[in-house]
Amino acid sequence: MGDLRKPFLLLAMLAIVLAIGVELGAGLLIGGGDAGAALADSAGALDVQIDDVSGVSEPSGRGTGYLALIDAVAVWSTGLFCLGLLLPERIQGRVQGVASLIFSIILIIVGLIALLIAFVELMIMVSLFLAVPFGTLAYLALWGFFPVGDAAVLLGLVLLLKLVWAGLLVLAQPRFLQNKGLVLLILTTLLCTVVLEFLHNLVPVILVSIVDDVAALVFAIIAIIWGLVLLIGSIPAIVKAIRVTAALPTRSSPR
Repeated sequence: MGDLRKPFLLLAMLAIVLAIGVELGAGLLIGGGDAGAALADSAGALDVQIDDVSGVSEPSGRGTGYLALIDAVAVWSTGLFCLGLLLPERIQGRVQGVASLIFSIILIIVGLIALLIAFVELMIMVSLFLAVPFGTLAYLALWGFFPVGDAAVLLGLVLLLKLVWAGLLVLAQPRFLQNKGLVLLILTTLLCTVVLEFLHNLVPVILVSIVDDVAALVFAIIAIIWGLVLLIGSIPAIVKAIRVTAALPTRSSPR
């Protein structure tokens, strides 16, 4: 890796791990606030009387959590760079191909499951929202009052950590900028984070959960695509490792 600056690389790994940790914890960090008063006001606008709104709370959404599917690739790529600090290049080449194959298969499977869950939930959301008035009220009770402000703070933190991660990678090794795949990954995860926050502020609050779920669908698809890229990219490394391993006995015992 030439003039690799190890401290910056390790700090970059820490930054992206923190980012994905925040994303995975989004379900616990946002949502859960009382939305009973807001539901009562919405019911009044629909000329429907609701007696008990005590159990209504703000949803946490899926968009932020689904960003972790994409950032898993960022963690994996950074981890492979860090692996080069521990293993000789010859051994790393053999391990990297097989490990990337396994990781990509897991990512694709998880991405497909997440895609199915988000799609089913989105269909339920839209169906309820369009079933005026009682279906709409059911939608509002479950998903109608997304905590946009809390999500914005969380996404701002995630975006900051990703910018720090990208900057530290460049400081660790400026030649990383010549890695087109890594640059594309950085742009992908940064763009997805910015777009999600933009979507949260694009529509009225009662529709935020729907666009958040649409974003989650897109993120799952992007993660699957990255999984396929890793899967295809791991094949040449595996083939090369097999050839090298097969050639070792011949070289070690010539006659």
